[in-house]
Amino acid sequence: MSAHILPPAPPVQRPRVVVVATAFASAAAVMAFVTLLGVYLNKRASVIEAGSTWLPEGSTIPLQQPNTMLITLIMSVITMAWAVNAISKNDRVNAFLALGFTLVLGIATLVMTTYLWTLMKLDVASGAQGVLIYTITGAHTIMLVLALVFTSLMALRALGGQFNSREHDGMSAAALFWYAMVAVYALIWIIIYVTK
Repeated sequence: MSAHILPPAPPVQRPRVVVVATAFASAAAVMAFVTLLGVYLNKRASVIEAGSTWLPEGSTIPLQQPNTMLITLIMSVITMAWAVNAISKNDRVNAFLALGFTLVLGIATLVMTTYLWTLMKLDVASGAQGVLIYTITGAHTIMLVLALVFTSLMALRALGGQFNSREHDGMSAAALFWYAMVAVYALIWIIIYVTK
């Protein structure tokens, strides 16, 4: 009698704890921003219904910088997807190149945000307009910094060889948080910068 030899068992699928936790954190951040933007829209509507203009006299919100930031963040979505795709194929050179581009685009957005604040000339003491606009855009800047830190940490882990085609949950989680940050900015762009 010959013994039947079974093929080896498939490798155990790792639980995607980091991706699930990041999904919950991203959803919470998006909900917080939707709430802040709802308060902003409500306050703006009440001021306009009273017959006043929303922005105080002498303050302005230019559109060129927010448009540039939106285009930059859309490009960063493409480079982040490129990084996840490359790491899932064990293409480390393209993964590092894409992560580098993503980080540079994120830093460029951060610089443009601070430059935009200097152009707006909104006084926080003059009313709710400045407080709400700086709170929302400041919170988004914090989310952008967190996305940059998260992506940098995952890039260092990738550089250390911890990610491969089978185990790249950390990179997928960083991409998920990055996409949520860009989606939040798209809401801010249309509600605060475009419709003013």
